[in-house]
Amino acid sequence: MYYGEIKNCDIANGEGVRITLFVSGCTNRCPHCFQPQTWDFTYGQPFTAETEDYLLSLLAPDYISGLTLLGGDPFEPENQRALLPFLRRVRGRFPEKNIWAFTGFTYEELLAEDSHPRCEATDSLLSLLDVLVDGRFVEELKDISLRFRGSSNQRLIDLNATRQSGMVTLLPDRRRGTL
Repeated sequence: MYYGEIKNCDIANGEGVRITLFVSGCTNRCPHCFQPQTWDFTYGQPFTAETEDYLLSLLAPDYISGLTLLGGDPFEPENQRALLPFLRRVRGRFPEKNIWAFTGFTYEELLAEDSHPRCEATDSLLSLLDVLVDGRFVEELKDISLRFRGSSNQRLIDLNATRQSGMVTLLPDRRRGTL
């Protein structure tokens, strides 16, 4: 796997101060994507053991709320396979921190047995996440007032509540009291 960027103090891609990893590779290729350079699976730098260690060091301070994965798309199968062992390390070392992931695939597509993004790592990867921002960016549904997403079809899914209830549960919009 390759990655395009690491942000060490991000407040735009999840709640609180976050460490953000922009992975490379995306087959969705949404028109008007804000990072089309990340569609290329070899854009940026290789994701190595040193990269993992660096990210873990960035996550250590108490003021860091957690890790966010975006891209490209973390749920491309080759990215899932690389991210799974890393996220297990993050959970083991920082169980109090939360993990968000953004994907152009819907949650339902990730669960569907016959869909492109689903692979042997999908269920385990989803089990390590707290929040999933799902759905392709759709220019016609663009809304700059939305929290942590660009178009109104995208959802902020509270995966902990979803696992508990067995039904997709959205994260409440704490700023406006609406989803």
